[in-house]
Amino acid sequence: MAVEVGDSAPDFELTDQHGAPVKLSDFRGKKVVLVFYPLAFSGVCQGELCEIRDELPSFGENQAQVLTVSVDSMFSHRAWAEQQGYEFPLLSDFWPHGRVSREYGVFDEAKGIATRGTFIIDPEGIVRWKVVNAIPDARDLDEYRKVLAEL
Repeated sequence: MAVEVGDSAPDFELTDQHGAPVKLSDFRGKKVVLVFYPLAFSGVCQGELCEIRDELPSFGENQAQVLTVSVDSMFSHRAWAEQQGYEFPLLSDFWPHGRVSREYGVFDEAKGIATRGTFIIDPEGIVRWKVVNAIPDARDLDEYRKVLAEL
């Protein structure tokens, strides 16, 4: 079942690229941009996350925390984060494989990876906006900024 606008964002705990546990509920009181992506080191994913990395100051103005999620392992995330200079959490939905992606309704069962789903969550934990793109289709960061400014 997919998470829809107006729903409470399902809480989860995943491991970041440094092996530290990260809970969605730890960010209550802040806006969260929750970004699911298919795979580390892939072209479109790297382009999207580099754009997020480069635009983080504009997210900060809106007091938003970026959390990214894929089925890659913590070790892949760490290598990719070091290579690309990603400082936001890259969360591993590796095991149970795709559990959080499934819970949010963005897991592609045939391919075993997440699609490009983004959820903007308000400080109270309510999903206020979402977009789900097909795996090859990059998302538009201008939409994130617009929604965050309205919250």
